[in-house]
Amino acid sequence: MDLRYALVSAVISLIYVKCESSPLDDLVIDRYSIPTLCPREVQTGDFVRYHFNGTLPDGKKFESSHDKGKPFVGQVGLGTSVITGLDRGVLGMCVNERRKLTIPPHLAYGVLGAGTVIPPDTTLVFDVVLLDVWNMDDKVQTRTLSTPQDCKRKVVATDFIRYHYNGTLMNGTLFDSSHSRARTYDTYVGEGYLIKGMDIGLMGMCVGERRSILIPPFLGYEDKGYGSVIPPHASLVFDVLLVDHFHPNDTIGVEVQHTPESCSRKSVSGDYIRYHYNGTLQDGTMFDSSYQRNSTYNTYIGMGFIILGMDKALQGVCIGEKRRVKIPPHMAYGESGVVKVTHKPNICNLTTASNDLIQYRYNCSLLDGTLLYTSDNFELPPRTTLGAGKIIEGLDTGLQGMCVGEKRDVLVPPHLGHGENGAAEVPSSAVLMFELELLEVQKGVPDGYLFVWLGDSPDPLFPAMDLNKDLEVPLEEFTTFIESQLAEGKGRMRPGMDKDVVIRDMFTNQDRNNNGKITAEELKLKSDEDPPKHEEL
Repeated sequence: MDLRYALVSAVISLIYVKCESSPLDDLVIDRYSIPTLCPREVQTGDFVRYHFNGTLPDGKKFESSHDKGKPFVGQVGLGTSVITGLDRGVLGMCVNERRKLTIPPHLAYGVLGAGTVIPPDTTLVFDVVLLDVWNMDDKVQTRTLSTPQDCKRKVVATDFIRYHYNGTLMNGTLFDSSHSRARTYDTYVGEGYLIKGMDIGLMGMCVGERRSILIPPFLGYEDKGYGSVIPPHASLVFDVLLVDHFHPNDTIGVEVQHTPESCSRKSVSGDYIRYHYNGTLQDGTMFDSSYQRNSTYNTYIGMGFIILGMDKALQGVCIGEKRRVKIPPHMAYGESGVVKVTHKPNICNLTTASNDLIQYRYNCSLLDGTLLYTSDNFELPPRTTLGAGKIIEGLDTGLQGMCVGEKRDVLVPPHLGHGENGAAEVPSSAVLMFELELLEVQKGVPDGYLFVWLGDSPDPLFPAMDLNKDLEVPLEEFTTFIESQLAEGKGRMRPGMDKDVVIRDMFTNQDRNNNGKITAEELKLKSDEDPPKHEEL
């Protein structure tokens, strides 16, 4: 009897052990996607940001950061934020690495489970992708990618700088780029206008230098993030190219490259002079050249007709002398270049472009403040079509990209203004300052077009136009159709022209046999006749 009892006990014991997971079962890590480059692995004490899907052994999902649209953020190794198995499972991970973690019950929720979601003694499976890793001891990391051969001066605090950049998250996601806007980022450095890490990372750069700057979250946008593009607790990577920098106390630099053997007279304030020049930015990019226009620049000096730096640099010059002049922005076109936005409305859903009909107000002055013209003297503010050559080129350019209600100061150099001949009250070769305010804009259509569709045109077009279905469309029926397209916002007509005249011209273009009716055989879109851009009747 004792033997039988022992045998039965042994069988029961074996069955019991077989049904329960062993406390010796450990975490199983499947590193199924590892990035080629891994400059840093997660260590105890690091902070991490990662996305995950959590499933039961049968594949049923019980939690997902992807579904919440918010990755997990926490410190590794404390054991207070997540279950032990997940805490251990991310150790040694690289950014962009993906792991499948199979976590036994004793490293998960154990014999108690978690409410009604996770049963007792349940193995859990987590699919994890690491987005970011940092430590509170981290500092801004900079890596020089390229340097210019000559570096006469490096960036210091309070400098005003211009630079291009690409900004990415640690996983390579691009969140911003000055290159895509074709415009440098211009600011003072070391004075709190930038995030702390960028202020630090830009110090010591040379014009023409490229540098990679890695900024930990607490020196970036911290736990707030930035809009929808930079999540909270995100490390930032900037690829920076320094284009220009100067200090507010800088003055012009003059290097005499050639002097004539004899110099009977040097230029003084009030002289009228003629000279040739090439103008470049600090990185060597040419922005203007009198040689290319095959015409000297002719102006008075010392009278405020040209930028301050040139006004000073051209004094004391002999005929035949050559100088290299370096002008800081505050003695040229200012910190904002040729265009400075002085007011921007909170809502801007529409901006001006070539072919738009606009109404605007302006004051036009010389650089010394002398007022030449103002639209306030007119009964109504002026209207013009942009890109049509109706106003000087520099003003036309300055009025593009504006919102209704926006105000700008625009500097127009002589070759984009009235040139060396001047005009009425404008002296020859004068730089003009325009104070502009956009009052109204009517969107235009491309050159050579009278009407464009704002989406796809009706397909097929003729049956939609043939309202009474008699297979021919006279002017009255054509007019009704076009007006309905305009009223429904499906098309746009050339602004500034009489609507009836435009519709009649459109009809005439399609009435190819001049019998007063359009047929399906006659009807053709302009895009079928010209290279495809917009569609017009």
